[in-house]
Amino acid sequence: MAMRFEWMGLDHVQLAAPAGCEEEARRFFSGLLGMEEVEKPEKLRVRGGAWFRCGMQMIHVGVEASFVPAKKAHPAFLVRNIETLMRHLEEHGVAYRLDDEIPGLIRFFTEDPFGNRLEFMEVR
Repeated sequence: MAMRFEWMGLDHVQLAAPAGCEEEARRFFSGLLGMEEVEKPEKLRVRGGAWFRCGMQMIHVGVEASFVPAKKAHPAFLVRNIETLMRHLEEHGVAYRLDDEIPGLIRFFTEDPFGNRLEFMEVR
């Protein structure tokens, strides 16, 4: 008898960052973007980094010793009222690039404070 399994979705996406990134990650993901910080399990705190809730998923910002920003690989965040987010980022001096290559989506790209590529989108 074959075992059956079911895909439930994604729990989290990990973004790499340099050592000492925690406060800057908090300012960006929690302070600027409004994501709730999630307390890391005690045994994982020694590794550094920080976790943030984004809807039902999480973003894990993890320390990588030989950190290099991800310029191609990226998470894509689904947003409601994306124009409001765009104005908010503009007001805080965060540059972004609009992209209209996929019909039915409003989307843009920016970077986190560590240079990792981020995508934000809303279905029209």
